[in-house]
Amino acid sequence: MKNRVILQVAPELSAGGVERTVLEVTEAIVAAGGRALLASRGGRLEGEFERLGGELFRMDAKSRNPLTIRLNEGKLRQIIREEKVDLVHARSRAPAWSAYAASRAEGVPFVTTYHGAYSGTSGLKRAYNSVMAKGDLVIANSSWIAGHIRQVHETPAEKIITIPRGVDLEVFDPKAVPKSRIDVVRDSWSLLGDKRLTLFLPGRLTQWKGQGLAIDAFASLAPDERAGMVLVLAGDPQGRDHYVEELQNKIIALDLENAVRIVPHISDMAAAYLAADIVLAPSIRPEAFGRVAAEAAAMERPVIVSDHGGGRETVIEYETGARVTPGDAKALSGALRAMIGLGPTVRASMGAAGRAHVIRHFSKRGLQTATLTVYKRLLEKGN
Repeated sequence: MKNRVILQVAPELSAGGVERTVLEVTEAIVAAGGRALLASRGGRLEGEFERLGGELFRMDAKSRNPLTIRLNEGKLRQIIREEKVDLVHARSRAPAWSAYAASRAEGVPFVTTYHGAYSGTSGLKRAYNSVMAKGDLVIANSSWIAGHIRQVHETPAEKIITIPRGVDLEVFDPKAVPKSRIDVVRDSWSLLGDKRLTLFLPGRLTQWKGQGLAIDAFASLAPDERAGMVLVLAGDPQGRDHYVEELQNKIIALDLENAVRIVPHISDMAAAYLAADIVLAPSIRPEAFGRVAAEAAAMERPVIVSDHGGGRETVIEYETGARVTPGDAKALSGALRAMIGLGPTVRASMGAAGRAHVIRHFSKRGLQTATLTVYKRLLEKGN
């Protein structure tokens, strides 16, 4: 990658799987001697991106407005020419259309990462989603997504490269997190000194992430069971204030004000996982990969996930956690009861097995190496 210029294109740099992978690949490009450019509207992770050696070219890469997409095509073409870009890597649909057109017009290789299953099955929606399968090579972030691409877009298997999302095993290492950081997190949850068993569901506050389902499952436990537990829902509403109000009303209606907490997004996720006893990821729609499950497992916490999508790859049933029927509050409640009944010693063993599973299959270094190999393959083909 020495002296190569790679342009990634992503909507923003806030908090999420796409953004985290942008940072990880940026780190790898720079370490290998290349230049790592990003076309994006930016966000809270800009500072970290720049510390890694990335160069931000600001544009409204999140807009789906056809005029904006066309204008972004022109901006990307200018970046490609002026910065002598060798390869373009798109990570989301709206900016991918601009990047696809720009890369084709300028004659540079085009790579996509298919980060999600993407909703919608109508002809128009499927056509909009299809840009993510138009890469010279298409990266799928799980085996489940690779199958989805083949089925929905009829993409040849040889064009699809499966590269699972990576976990930074230095950041997400239980031995690297002092008690003081855990105390800070628990204090922010108003749980410092609270001895109740803590259930933790991190993620954007949106209906499909399963926060409402988790509340229903928690409420269906017996009162004496709930008395020894607290459920923490952590995440940003991202404008979904009505949904947050629904959750708060549900908590009040079920008389769970003392047992369920809705807290803001947490920057120190490694400490947050250790501040909990059991981590939940009960998504109603399939997760493409399941970053929460993998990170929590790396922190040696047992995880309960919905039994679909990437969750089937990140959690080994009965070994590192449990998988439950998607959207089924009774099934989730039963899994909670079973996990609690195992006791702390068995849960600790499940956590240790979870970390070993992540080390084998989902490391950040593995993602970085595999992604640079994709770049190298296309760049050598073009020479």
